[in-house]
Amino acid sequence: MPLPLVSPSLAPSPERNQVLAALSAEARERIYPHLKLVPMPLGEVLYEPGDKLRHVYFPVNSIVSLLYVLEDGASAEISVVGNEGLIGIALFMGGETTPSRAVVQSAGHAFRLIGPRLKDEFHRNGEMQLLLLRYTQALLTQMAQTAVCNRHHSVDKQLCRWLLLSLDRLDSNQLVMTQELIANMLGVRREGVTEAAGKLQKLGVIEYTRGHITVLDRPGLEKLCCECYAVVKTETDRIHHLLAGVAI
Repeated sequence: MPLPLVSPSLAPSPERNQVLAALSAEARERIYPHLKLVPMPLGEVLYEPGDKLRHVYFPVNSIVSLLYVLEDGASAEISVVGNEGLIGIALFMGGETTPSRAVVQSAGHAFRLIGPRLKDEFHRNGEMQLLLLRYTQALLTQMAQTAVCNRHHSVDKQLCRWLLLSLDRLDSNQLVMTQELIANMLGVRREGVTEAAGKLQKLGVIEYTRGHITVLDRPGLEKLCCECYAVVKTETDRIHHLLAGVAI
């Protein structure tokens, strides 16, 4: 379903994205006029494996999943990106394409910037370069931990990690996501997600109804999760403080 048009007076500002918010006034004057607020409908594919990247996206109230897709169509999520970062790191990391698929996991909006404009700013060797490299470090940590989690931990724990990472990037405790889509994200069978979600619901941690997941007990969810969430959360928070100019 298309997202409704946003009234200019109600439109989210670039500062809702942590990378854009960390820019100095001088850098904002160079970048902000070229940002375009675009809708991010649920399920929209921003790019497929092998596509040449032409834009980067700075989510403000949406979540995008990066997935690796096999020849037989099977897929697994390697990371999620929300207002803490951006989509399209290959543009400034020396490549024009990427082997992953980017698909909107939670609907909302993002600010889009054309690739050449971002690369121009990056190659100034100034604050934008530092911000993007620091964010990329946090993203690589998430990718590595996700790979370990998918290999060594149960579907139950993977689901807990996935729910918590998603909640961190939303303004509410509700997610709109079918079990089939979650299974595609985690790279597991739908029956496994159904069983895992059922366990969480019986424990009173979540409520699941017709594609809507409401987290009722976040502390309980964190206790049921493996250490992978805490590792990613700690690194993301550390980088966020660095982006804000506060080293910890």
